[in-house]
Amino acid sequence: MAKDYIQSMLGENERIVLSTRQHWFVLFSAILAEITVTLLLVAAVSVAAIYFPLAAIGFVLLFLPLISMLRDILIWTNHEYLVTNRRVIQISGIFNKNVVDSSLEKVNDVKMTQSFFGRMFDYGDVEILTASEIGVNLFKRIGDPVKFKTAMLNAKEKMGFEGTAIHTQTDNIPAMIAELDELRKKGIVTEAEFQAKKAQLLAKM
Repeated sequence: MAKDYIQSMLGENERIVLSTRQHWFVLFSAILAEITVTLLLVAAVSVAAIYFPLAAIGFVLLFLPLISMLRDILIWTNHEYLVTNRRVIQISGIFNKNVVDSSLEKVNDVKMTQSFFGRMFDYGDVEILTASEIGVNLFKRIGDPVKFKTAMLNAKEKMGFEGTAIHTQTDNIPAMIAELDELRKKGIVTEAEFQAKKAQLLAKM
């Protein structure tokens, strides 16, 4: 179902370049308390049941930490970071989805921060500075941040040579303008960007 939801958000000719999540340290730190409580409950109820058989009913209490653990696992599993050939997308939420995306065209700078342990266990923060209203998009403690940053920069570099191909083809300008217009209608290219690129293409005719 999650894959279907992601696919439904992709535009025509848009494809996923990289998909990742927060490092497993994030999940482990979230469920560590539940694991500890579960083990303590099992030990306490097991000892008590030796002397008081009815104490075995206490095992019912295990549902509380186990349900909480399941919730944390689902939250971690449903928090994804995607790099497509057009956008960087952050998706979170189990039932109610929260989606934040930044067009690669609007990405001005990328900052990656890794601590000593981050380099050792391969996690870190990636901060994306954009020209959109969001301004800054921070991805905290993601796994393999170097690969994420590289995939994003490579996708941004290739944008000028894919889709519209306005940098490599000049023999079919009307068709390219029509394709740009389709991108504008889908919200991938802004009105200002469309007019600017249209003017550039018309100047070559």
